[in-house]
Amino acid sequence: MSASPSSTLLVVDDDADMLRLLTLRLEAAGYRVLTAASAETALTQLALERPQLVLSDVRLPGKDGLALFDEIHAQHPMLPVILLTAHGSIPDAVEATSRGVYTYLTKPFEGKELLDKIAQALALHSAHAADTASAASSAANEPWRADIISRSARMAELLAETRMVARSDASVLLRGDSGTGKELLARAIHNASARAKKPFVAVNCGAIPENLLESELFGHVKGAFTDAHTNHKGLFQAADGGTLLLDEIGDMPLALQVKLLRVLQERAVRPLGAAQSIPVDVRIVSATHRDLDTALAAGQFREDLYYRLNVVTLHLPTLAERREDIPLLANHFLRKLAGKYGNEDRGRKLAGFAPEALKALATAPWPGNVRQLHNVVEQVCALATTPLVPLTLVQRALRTPSVEVLSYAEAKQRFERDYLVNLLKLTDGHVADAARLADRNRTEFYRLLQKHGLTPGRFKTGGDTSIAGTGPSSSSSPPVAPERHGQVLDE
Repeated sequence: MSASPSSTLLVVDDDADMLRLLTLRLEAAGYRVLTAASAETALTQLALERPQLVLSDVRLPGKDGLALFDEIHAQHPMLPVILLTAHGSIPDAVEATSRGVYTYLTKPFEGKELLDKIAQALALHSAHAADTASAASSAANEPWRADIISRSARMAELLAETRMVARSDASVLLRGDSGTGKELLARAIHNASARAKKPFVAVNCGAIPENLLESELFGHVKGAFTDAHTNHKGLFQAADGGTLLLDEIGDMPLALQVKLLRVLQERAVRPLGAAQSIPVDVRIVSATHRDLDTALAAGQFREDLYYRLNVVTLHLPTLAERREDIPLLANHFLRKLAGKYGNEDRGRKLAGFAPEALKALATAPWPGNVRQLHNVVEQVCALATTPLVPLTLVQRALRTPSVEVLSYAEAKQRFERDYLVNLLKLTDGHVADAARLADRNRTEFYRLLQKHGLTPGRFKTGGDTSIAGTGPSSSSSPPVAPERHGQVLDE
């Protein structure tokens, strides 16, 4: 992954040799590099020029890297920060990722790993900015579908078909699992049609008892039944000139299906207890999550009504079928809901999701589709105390185990390194014994140690077993030798 010539990185480290080495490596990769030897200098640098990413050591003189991160995110919540840490400060770095740090790298680390993490962070930051701009552009340029947030090819095809269908007055049947957004699509059809300035009315046919649904749909006159104290206009009359959404049409009782068919054929409704029918001009959009073909075969849905409603069918994809929309939707819901829970009033302005939190959202199964995603985001908005929603909070809302989400390559890399470390500890740093236990020849085993920047001598009794490239801080560490550079940034 190549660097963009415009990508500017701020590198913070009080070790002059490390700062110089990192600068050379990053500039060779095509980045423009700004440097600072302390957190205070870094903050001054940020006030003068805004980089696209900050790379900082955890151990710094005065204000440490974690405190620097807190100040950066208070001022620039979406600016990605990567921390460099020795083993002794790993718990602090892990805790920092839950507060919004993009990631941390443990010394010694490979040069390729560092460049990969930087490229990933910059790509994620750019994608978030592009998604925000894209969503705003879609809402501005296509107000008829402003509430439908998407960038996926699947949804683009559906929306193109929707706009074409909206120009006619044909009845539309929307099919899709619960929570996929059928009512939003029905509203989009209405907004893109010639009826847009007339009413849009929605009714859930499965949520109203049968004895009340007929009155809700068709209305009633005073005295039609015991509690009919006044005349009541039904939803067909309320939607006159506009669009009526019959949601969960598959749950409508058979007796009412007959009366609905008559209304559609005659284009007129007769309120309960009335002697005369009232003409209505209504476009019907119906929706269901049920398999109506199965209901037809079981005699639970009338075939003549089915064909009357199903002039055009639109299928809504599940959220799992449009995963590229998940980050966009999650951030959209976050922006809408943050104000509801007073995040800004309580001094905890929400700016987005931590990268691993967004990754967890993007890979979750989502049986409840977009509705479930909205509920999850609402829960984290209510509980969030940091600018970026952490992974642990998303896992809690998803009711998933609190485990770190790693790619296969990252998990394999971590396992391999830990395996080698344990072997060297077990054999007191003797490579021949460790290679024999690993069932590898010494040459291959040395290559593995070099790959992970491990020095066998550090595991001998009395040696430094921290296996960190640096000590806690440069002030307490010996001068940096050239070979240490090779360990820290070994490829």
